Amino acid sequence: MPSLPVLPESCTHVLAEFDCLDPLLAALRLDSGRLKCTCLAVSKKWLALGTSAGGLHLIQREGWKQRLILTHKCVCVCSVQGLVVVWELQLERRGRPERAGISWEHRGQNITALCWDTTTLRVFIGDAGGKVSFLRAGSSKLGKGSAFVIFPVQTITTVDSKVVQLGYQDGRLLVSSLSRCYLCDTEREKFWRVGNKERDGEYGACFFPQSRGSVLGQPPLLYCARPGSRVWEASFSGEVLSTHQFKQLLACPPVPLVSYRCELQYSSAQRSPQSVAFPKLLYLSDQNLLTWTDSAIYVFVPQCGQVLLWTEIKDVVDVAVFRSELFCLRCDGHLTHLSLLPVERCVERLLRREYWLLAATICCMFQHVIVPSRARKCLPTDRLEYLRSQLNPSIQQDLASQLEEVILRLEPLDSASSSRRSSISSHESFNVLDCGIYRVISRRGSQSDEDTCSLVSQSMLEEERLKEFNFVQEEEPLEQGKGVSSFVKKTSEKISTLQMNSDLWPRSDQREVGQCDQTVMISYYENLIPPCYCSSQLQDPLILLDPARLAEVLQVWVPVLEKILGPEECHQTGEHCLLEGHTEEECLEQLSMGSSDEEVAEKTSGTAEDMDPERQLLQPATEEQIINDLGGEVSDSEPTGHKTVALEPVRVEPPWPIPAELHVDLSQLASLNLELGCFQGSTAQEGHGEHVPSAACIFLHRYFFLLDLERVRRCCLLRYRDQPAVWNAYMAGLLELTRSSPVVEVIEKGVLLRSLKSLRELQPSTNPLLLAHLHRLYEKHGESAVRAFVQFYPRVVPADVMAMVKKSHFLPYLDNLIHSQSEEQRLPFLESLLQPQSLRQEWLELALSHDAPQLSDTLTADGEPRMQSHLFTWGYGRLLSLLVRLPADFASKQKMAETCKMHGYWTGYLSLCCQLRRRTQAFSTICRLNDQSLLQGPNGIMPETLDEWKLLIQLSQQYCELSEADADPPCPNGNGLTNGSSDWSNCITPESLTLQLARVVGPDRALTCLQDWGVRVVLDHHSTMVCELLRIAEKRQRALIQTMLERCDRFLWSQQA
Repeated sequence: MPSLPVLPESCTHVLAEFDCLDPLLAALRLDSGRLKCTCLAVSKKWLALGTSAGGLHLIQREGWKQRLILTHKCVCVCSVQGLVVVWELQLERRGRPERAGISWEHRGQNITALCWDTTTLRVFIGDAGGKVSFLRAGSSKLGKGSAFVIFPVQTITTVDSKVVQLGYQDGRLLVSSLSRCYLCDTEREKFWRVGNKERDGEYGACFFPQSRGSVLGQPPLLYCARPGSRVWEASFSGEVLSTHQFKQLLACPPVPLVSYRCELQYSSAQRSPQSVAFPKLLYLSDQNLLTWTDSAIYVFVPQCGQVLLWTEIKDVVDVAVFRSELFCLRCDGHLTHLSLLPVERCVERLLRREYWLLAATICCMFQHVIVPSRARKCLPTDRLEYLRSQLNPSIQQDLASQLEEVILRLEPLDSASSSRRSSISSHESFNVLDCGIYRVISRRGSQSDEDTCSLVSQSMLEEERLKEFNFVQEEEPLEQGKGVSSFVKKTSEKISTLQMNSDLWPRSDQREVGQCDQTVMISYYENLIPPCYCSSQLQDPLILLDPARLAEVLQVWVPVLEKILGPEECHQTGEHCLLEGHTEEECLEQLSMGSSDEEVAEKTSGTAEDMDPERQLLQPATEEQIINDLGGEVSDSEPTGHKTVALEPVRVEPPWPIPAELHVDLSQLASLNLELGCFQGSTAQEGHGEHVPSAACIFLHRYFFLLDLERVRRCCLLRYRDQPAVWNAYMAGLLELTRSSPVVEVIEKGVLLRSLKSLRELQPSTNPLLLAHLHRLYEKHGESAVRAFVQFYPRVVPADVMAMVKKSHFLPYLDNLIHSQSEEQRLPFLESLLQPQSLRQEWLELALSHDAPQLSDTLTADGEPRMQSHLFTWGYGRLLSLLVRLPADFASKQKMAETCKMHGYWTGYLSLCCQLRRRTQAFSTICRLNDQSLLQGPNGIMPETLDEWKLLIQLSQQYCELSEADADPPCPNGNGLTNGSSDWSNCITPESLTLQLARVVGPDRALTCLQDWGVRVVLDHHSTMVCELLRIAEKRQRALIQTMLERCDRFLWSQQA
């Protein structure tokens, strides 16, 4: 990584993006191509968003909660037709919004500018025709009777061209048009022109309050944009005081945008002078002036005539400002939340949000701001050192070294308070939370004198306790023969420890046990666990491709794993074989031969009652003992094969330190065991039995620290998809693993949007960790959280969500995810989600069983279609239509067709019959549904041969005869024109089908075919007239064709002559 460039000393501020508003727009459904945000406004507590549908969303900025929606049916703040409506929202009293005023003064004109007078509740309005008016809003805050008074709309003036921007301050209205600026005294009705020179184009103007150090009561200034990157400074009376030239000053390089979305990019190359037209001017806090174009944002310090910064940001349409915060609206309707901050304040916020890489980059690029002593108030030296410690030395070595150089050059803050603070922070680092609380981060080796004394005294006590057991260690010989391995030495030490008096056996502290037995366990790893043996066996393709032999190899290793890395009882069981005098080779041979626990127990002398307590402790545990040790409760009323076992807590950390290389092999072997279902006491073939869910759950709980999380996720979705208990055990391990994550605190607060924002900012390193946080969100917020999971695709796929949530909550997520794609991409996108392919059938049954019509409305008592029942609305009809169109094999299509028929989804059934070439069943279903539109249109099934026409007409005649002979109505809505309210024009009858056939083959041939088929069809007067018209049309068409052929023939002969 090359060294980062250093910005010039004039760059002291940056525009930073800390928040992502995409989840907010997604929750408001404003991220689609059909509906998007078109305008915005911001205040201290609220953010207002106008939509392309004419609605207004009012969002509380604290937590980004939507408090109110005013749809286009009741409000349109200003419209292109010239309507202006003012509403009093009644948020304090939680009442319904009340209309406070309406204006049609600008009817037919596009409203281009609005401005508030908050003291008298007036709204100033400017349109594209140049008219300026104001509307006084009646409010309950002004008195009891003011809300009932209708104030007239008053026209202030009409300027020469379109109104670009309005501003109001202390009784004066500033109007900026395409040609010049005007100043109006609204109380005395006086008007002034600002300056004498005109302009041509959209140029903004605004009031600029005087600085705090000026004379009290001094009126504000005016700033008006001019061509060529110039700005007029004028007095409150409209007199031009000076002209600020920014064209040459804008030749400097742009300051990079600080954003979590991308890395900082800066080029020190000089730019050419910019001649920019500033479309609007806004006052920004700390005496700054803001403007923008479609490609950049500019911030000036007009009283100094300097450019504070300019940053390249594309496609900016509008900007709303509150103090130093900017809300930018893009061309595509997306929002960007920016903050104008000094560099040191920006780094402080980045550290608070744990953006370590971005904070370190800024410190290196803005060294002239970080090094001086004034920056120590925000960035103490220890915080920058803590930042350096968070960088990855293997990946970010150059950045860490560059930051180290900056830290060495830091200037201390010369004050008593800073020295006292630095003395505190020299031992501890701290983070300032959003609520203002300082979270102290203790550092190793930074304890005070009192802490050091307590640690020393504690270590002396531990040494005294260890000295009590020296006599046991001295009894053992210090040297062993060359033929005795180190494992036997460690085993003899363990035996002598077990022979001690039980009163002297140390059981106090897990830390002491870990320190004393670490070397013993390392020896265990080297001698008992045969990962190298198993790994070498797995390299053999004959074993790797044979599931039975692969399971045998894994079965050799599973009991050893249980006895060494299992719970404490399994540790003690694992020592039994070697303590009885068997060698390592004999133990492995017994394990490979599949010797059971009973055989090992028979080889030991004596019964459990005759053994010493230590020998009883080393006795192999039976299945009942293991269940009891796990806290299981077996009900007497349940059979033996259905025992209810309460699982032990998930172990996310190994009981002993494991070398890194060994951990890789153990992880691969443990993951293979879970994938093949090889657990102790079961084989790979038994993996499909009743005991596997509990065995798999126990395995997950015991050896979660060994498993590859991503492989386990895929295994749960593929092998154990029908066993939700395995997924629950996997999720329990993930929840335990992520318990200390900072996102958990945010989720527990119960604010969904803030939780989603924190989750997007954190960006967990692996997908399983993200699943754990989403599981917490679902438990907290239910279905509303599931709908927001769409934004985490493709890191979280639908199979993950389906295993995590209820089926009724999964369908809205899947529907939203699919329809987030464009129309032409939905079908291939849905096909890519089918991992495994069996999800197609599962999702189909799920969509058919939720938000669906009643079966009695779509099926008769004998399971046949009810008349017109295909017209019922299905809640997930769009999803169903995509599922039945997906490519699949014949058996899958056949099963899908049967499922659609069983649920009465006739549209999908007809489509599948057409794909399966079951046209006879399709024609029979169409006749029963009695809807001629099913034969026509792009999705209709028209007969292709005369045999199919014959079949269709015969089926229609048969069903018509049955319906006439049946006394009961064929459908719940009646059987026809009994009361004159039904329409038979679209029903299927032999007569209507005859007309269809006549249109295809001609009336004469159609009647001939009906006679040959023995079908008698009586045509009414209307049908007879249609047939006559078809004969005439056919004759004329033949004559026309004949004439055209003759003319072509003559033309060709003339060309040859």
